[in-house]
This record gives sequence, structure tokens and C-alpha cells, in this order.
Amino acid sequence: MSDLILVIDEGTTSTRAMLFAPDGKCLASKAAELTQHYPEPGRVEHDAAEIWERTLAVTRAMVDQAGGAERIAAIGITNQRETVVFWDRESGEPLAPAIVWQDRRTAAICRDLREAGHEPAVQAKTGLLLDPYFSGSKIGWAMQNWPQLKEAGNRLAIGTIESWLIWKLTAGENGAGVHITDATNASRTALMAIGSGHWDDGLIELFGAPRKALPEIVDCAGRFGETTLFGAPIPICGIAGDQQAATIGQSCLKPGETKATFGTGAFVLTQAGPTPPTSRNRLLSTIVWQLGGRRAYALEGSVFVAGSLIKWLRDEIGLIGTAAETEALARGVPDNGGVYLVPALSGLGAPWWQPEARGALSGLSFSTSKAHIVRAALEAMAHQAHDLKTAFAADGVDWQSVRIDGGMVANDWMAQDLADMLGVSVERPKFAETTALGAAMLAGVGCGLFDGLEAASVMRGSVETFEPAIDADIRAARLAGWKTAVDKVVG
Repeated sequence: MSDLILVIDEGTTSTRAMLFAPDGKCLASKAAELTQHYPEPGRVEHDAAEIWERTLAVTRAMVDQAGGAERIAAIGITNQRETVVFWDRESGEPLAPAIVWQDRRTAAICRDLREAGHEPAVQAKTGLLLDPYFSGSKIGWAMQNWPQLKEAGNRLAIGTIESWLIWKLTAGENGAGVHITDATNASRTALMAIGSGHWDDGLIELFGAPRKALPEIVDCAGRFGETTLFGAPIPICGIAGDQQAATIGQSCLKPGETKATFGTGAFVLTQAGPTPPTSRNRLLSTIVWQLGGRRAYALEGSVFVAGSLIKWLRDEIGLIGTAAETEALARGVPDNGGVYLVPALSGLGAPWWQPEARGALSGLSFSTSKAHIVRAALEAMAHQAHDLKTAFAADGVDWQSVRIDGGMVANDWMAQDLADMLGVSVERPKFAETTALGAAMLAGVGCGLFDGLEAASVMRGSVETFEPAIDADIRAARLAGWKTAVDKVVG
């Protein structure tokens, strides 16, 4: 019997395919980098054709590694959220660049809608705020500014990344594909009423989205069509946005359990159960999964810049040669030397929600070294997480512990710094690719390998724990310095 699970993990800077055994062991993995395009300040785009071509290549490599398509029980897909793709149903080709979640081009649109008094109604329906981060305003902008989309008429299809990949996988060599999105990705568009689980006509009209071009909303586990591109048919059985998939991969299945992912951005989700939580502190309410038509919800805090800050220090500033150097540099100085780096390179997310804010490096002196700046960059992760913890606590959802994942947390110094600044236990799984693991768990449920997410959580494996070990006065001084630095940016 085929019992291997193939996961497609399509991220912001790379796309990866991974092969899992039912016990959670990762048998093989292959990744390909993606090109990010910055046509103007504040604009971030992807080439959807490149995403598909590179995803197809790494997926094919994993099918070969498995010994053929007949060895694979199911495919699970997880993806960068909010990034939106526009394509032609007949040709299957993109009609425009994909607008990435980091893109800020609709800041003025969101500001105008906010000033017109629309945000309370949008938040009540969607759990989201009026910010360029979400897909709705991106779609409206594209319909107004890219005439080829209107010209496409009924041929136009619009969807987030998982919709695009599922269409291409199920279309085969030619013909129409399956046009669907799962409830977690749909909940990030600002076009879905998260209480009902359906597209909302009022929101669609508000943002100017074409209703007929949108996909059907489905569960996160089930049978959603199959691909025949690799020989024998393989069913697609699990779908979730990357942060929801990571929450599942961390087995945050009970209300109050919290995970924090430090990837390109940083995202904290606390499980809230079957009732949508309400935030009075500018956090988000989101669907964490939908199974059998029933939704579970989470409270979310979103930080726009995390690992991308280290990439920027490496690629654009040339301060480091590799991300791995940052741990030794941070350990090489006793403290930050009074240096603070507020990483608002693409605006500030929760709890500030200031898309036009820009980054700042403060506290420099002649005694400042490269190590101080790198340490300040790493410290910014714990500082931003502490801001979120304060907002969560004000909403009545304080964290008792945090389960961390993402590429950045391989850095032991940073993991310890998170525990020190948050003042709670920080748990890191031995297998850090929890986003892919969550997609594998969903696919396992969808194809019948597991009875439910509780049974699938056996895939998570062992963990290690970091406990707070910092003097309270040092913590307070650092947080005071951070507040001063942030106030200068948001003031």
C-alpha cells in the first residue's frame, strides 16, 4: 500500500517539495529559490509562471525519489498567504505579476477606506484590519490598473498561491483545472465572512473583486482532485496557508496553545477553538483549519519582517556572508551596545499596523561594531514578539509557553533570547519544518491514513526547551530602549 505523503511548501523566497513517512520522518527534500521583483518602492511581485515551473521541478524530483507516483498516498500543499495570482482559464498562463503579501501598493486605498469608516465592519466580518497585507485590496487595485484582467472576461481566474498550484496540477498537460481555495487561505483575503465560511458579497463589492473569478472554498482535508502529471494519479488531500499549517504541525490543537514562526516574517497564532475570537488590540482573528465544514479559529499577530531582515543584511548591505554567522556575532558582544534596529523595511505589522513606517537603526557610536548591529537585528525578533505578547495578554490570551519554528530558530542564541524576553518556556521541535509537517498531517487525514488531527500529531516528534535565564532589570532596560526606538518610527 502507498503510504508516503508528498508536501509542496511554496514560500516567499523558495518553493520546496518534501517526502514524509506516516511517522513524520522526512525522507527527502528538494528546494528551489524564487525571484522576488521590486518594480517600485513598496511593491513586491513574483512571476507565477516561475513559481509553477520550479514547484513542478522539485515535486517531480520527490516523486522520483519515492520510486514513482504509485508509492505516494496523497499530496499536501501549504503556501505563502495573501499573495494573489491572476491567470487565464483557457491558456492556463498568468495574465499579470503575482502581487506578494509584503506589497504595500494599496496603502492609500486602505487608508481611504479606513477614513470612510469601513474598518469596523470589515473587522467584524473577516477578523482582519484594513491593510495592504490582505488580498482584497490587491485584487481591486489590479482590476483597476491592469486592463488585461478586465479584457479576459470570464476567462479570468484569481486565487492565492495554493489555488494557482492546484489548478496547474489538476489541469494536466492541457485543459481546465480545479479552481478551489481552502478556508484558511480564503480567510486571509478580506473577502470571506469567517463566521459563515463563504465569500461575502458586500466585501467583494467594497474591494472591487470579480466574484466569478474567485475559487470555491473547501475544507483543509479531503479529496480535492488529483494530478496525473507524474504517471499514476496522486490525490490532493491537504491544503492550508503556511501559518495555519505550522500551527497544526506544532500540534497546537487545544485552546490557548501558541506557536510562533520566524520565517520571512514572524507570525504568532494562539488556538481559540470553535468561536472566532475578538481583538480590541489590533490582532487578527483567523481560521486555523476547517474539517467537515466545521471551523477552528485562532488569534494571530503578524510581523512583516523577520528572516528577511537577515537576508537584507547579507544580500543588500553585505554585513554578513551567511545567516549562520549571526549566532557567533551575537555571542561575541556582551550586549547590544545601546543599538536598536526597528525592522520596518516593509512597514510595521501588529500591533502597530503602519504600512508606511520605515526601518530605523539607532544608538550608533564609534564603539558600535558589526556584531552590535547583527545582535540588534536578532534582538528585534524577541522585542517584536514581546509587543505581540503584550497585545495578546490585553485581549485575555496571555501565553504560558510558546512553540517556535521557522528557519531563524535554528539559531540557539535567538531561541534563548526569545525565552529571556518573553519570560516563558520556549519549545523547539527537533524537526523544525513544521509548516510542511502540518500539510502532511492534513493530507494524512484527507486520504484516510489518520482519523483526525489528534492521531496525526504523532508525526511531530521530539522537542527541546529553552527556559528564561535573564535578570529582570536587564530585560526591563532592553524593552525600554526598544520602546524608545519604536516610538521614533511610529510617532
